Amino acid sequence: MKNHALPRTTLTPAAFGALLLASSIAHAQTAPASRDAQPGTQPGIATVVVSASADASAQGLSAAYAGGQVARSGRLGLLGNADIMDTPFNATNYTQALIQDQQARSVADVVQNDPSVRVARGFGNFQELYVIRGFAVNSDDMAYNGLYGLLPRQFVASELLERVEILRGANSFVNGAAPGGGGIGGAVNLVPKRAPNHPLDQVTLGVESGGQVLGAFDVARRFGEGDRAGIRVNAVRRDGDTAVDRESRQLNVLSVGMDYRGNNYRMSADVGFQEHILDNARPSVTVGAGLAVPAAPEAGHNFAQPWTHSNERDTFGTLRGEVDLAPNLTGWAAFGARKGSEFNALTTTTTTDNNGGLNMGRFDNVRDDRTRTGEVGVRGELRTGPVRHTISASASGFEMKSFNAYGMSDFAGWPTNLYRPVDVTAPSPTFFTGGSMDHPLLTHKSILGSYAIADSMALLDDALRITVGLRHQRIKDTSYDYTSGLQNAAYDESANTPVAGIVYKPMKNLSLYANYAEALQQGPTASGSTVVPINQGQVFAPYTSRQKEIGVKYDSGKLGMTAAVFTTAQPMAYVENRVFGIFGEQRNRGLELSVFGMPMHGLRVLGGLTLLDAEQRRTAGGVNQGKDAIGVPGTQLNLGAEWDIAQVPGLSLNARAVTTSKQYADAANTQQLPSWSRFDLGANYLTRIMDRDVSFRARIDNAFDRNYWASAGGYPGAGYLVLGAPRNVSVSASVDF
Repeated sequence: MKNHALPRTTLTPAAFGALLLASSIAHAQTAPASRDAQPGTQPGIATVVVSASADASAQGLSAAYAGGQVARSGRLGLLGNADIMDTPFNATNYTQALIQDQQARSVADVVQNDPSVRVARGFGNFQELYVIRGFAVNSDDMAYNGLYGLLPRQFVASELLERVEILRGANSFVNGAAPGGGGIGGAVNLVPKRAPNHPLDQVTLGVESGGQVLGAFDVARRFGEGDRAGIRVNAVRRDGDTAVDRESRQLNVLSVGMDYRGNNYRMSADVGFQEHILDNARPSVTVGAGLAVPAAPEAGHNFAQPWTHSNERDTFGTLRGEVDLAPNLTGWAAFGARKGSEFNALTTTTTTDNNGGLNMGRFDNVRDDRTRTGEVGVRGELRTGPVRHTISASASGFEMKSFNAYGMSDFAGWPTNLYRPVDVTAPSPTFFTGGSMDHPLLTHKSILGSYAIADSMALLDDALRITVGLRHQRIKDTSYDYTSGLQNAAYDESANTPVAGIVYKPMKNLSLYANYAEALQQGPTASGSTVVPINQGQVFAPYTSRQKEIGVKYDSGKLGMTAAVFTTAQPMAYVENRVFGIFGEQRNRGLELSVFGMPMHGLRVLGGLTLLDAEQRRTAGGVNQGKDAIGVPGTQLNLGAEWDIAQVPGLSLNARAVTTSKQYADAANTQQLPSWSRFDLGANYLTRIMDRDVSFRARIDNAFDRNYWASAGGYPGAGYLVLGAPRNVSVSASVDF
């Protein structure tokens, strides 16, 4: 059989070194310029102020809040960028300063700061998955500068990003229906980097536990009349073993971001490449029926087979433009495309007893994706008496074609043990196959189209803001046979998704808000061996999850706080009396508290508390009615602090605590994961050496090396376990040349 393993590198050490040298030479030809300081930085330490247009908008990138860890505003789909105090939604926008100071490797590392988010894993792979308000958001459903489906499916390197924006709650009106079926508990938008107002030549070198080595450079220039044009280039190489025994990781990233600011128009473009390779990565564990959740093994322990690996390679690009059509009217358009390839040699891993016994089987798959997406829109202002209207209208389209094939070993598998794993020779994955691994056929095509209109009304001198809108969404989905390529099933349905929100400011620094929003998901197709023939293959219309939320936001200028109470009801499908239908319902309701900012000089805080009640309200036969949903803890607490050491200018220390209460791996609530807490510590030192700005960073994640099951499930109805990462020590140094 053809070897599908992707080449292990496209950026050789020699080429990497040459690029670093070129960046240094380029800077030598440019005179250094002064830089402004962001809030929370040490006096005299140069910090880049990124105020260039990050999304081809007139507003540009919003300012950071006091402390520099979060931003004042973020993208709200067709509503545009909005200040957190002016929106009827709850959102947090994490900055590049936070990403760098915490040495985040991916989006998952960034959202570990959010009390409403927990990180899980995709079904049968190593895909990062984000559970927001108790509902899964696949990495497929993340937006890149407002567009779905453009970034790598399983892992997104943090070096690609200027900001990570988390919008909590149902959002199908704001962003359109998510292609992967998410958008119920929240949305993630990733903002790309742009050239700042001053030259940037930064090199970063680092090392982590296990011997993982990092090399990266970040180069940016503005040029032309008035510095209207900008270009920013990022390159990253991570390679070596990880803190998990026998596990290794390689990451290669290259991205180019460009922008241009004309007199009455703005443009931006991004081109990126990412290759991510995992060898001997630790698999998820499914608990056998009737068995208890096993005790978590040591955090650094690896029970993977030595021949397992996961290779992912993606090339992507976007183009966005905005033009001022009239003094109070702006139009925009954005387009993007991605080509992605994956090859995995994995294992299915299921417990067979309560003493750590496991049964493993081999599962290989190859996948190629082709994605195209785009949107156009207009936004304008007008007045009707005392009311100022901001009217937005947009149309969007998305198409993904997925080519897949798979192969499996003997269904009987082989025995091993969670605590005392036994390595076996790789079995043949040809016992049961679907399609050709050498030439995978088109197996899935998804087309989404929508148009939306919204009116945001401001009155009483902007003390009262009311937003209403409607999105019409059409979903077309077609599946094809893996072997013959013939069409299996087709789906073409549409639905309307409304939104209503209100913000009232009794004082300038206090906002009271409420919203009603919906999340639209593709309806299921009836299937199952017990389903009556007349019901087989029946396609159900798109169904909606309905959310109600009220909250309060406070902004002292130095410290921000939010509180929100919400309830979301999600329909559930299952078979009852041999008929498949949408009979059930899961309801998640909760309380969110968050805090951020710099309450006193030299001290920054970030964190909060989320209390969740995720109940199965209607289930098949009423068997599990009233019980907790799979993988949703009742309590999530995050608390982080960073403080500057006055006696050592440039030195700051930081700490973060993450606590998650018990959760269940099965719908019957008989398989319980214990609660867990994790503590992370760090230090940053900013100084000047040989007239160069230098940042030294050290971090210890899971400082006390706690052993715990981090999550259960992430895929509907499945409760597979993911072991928490072991203690990981990382140190790095960044030099501005």
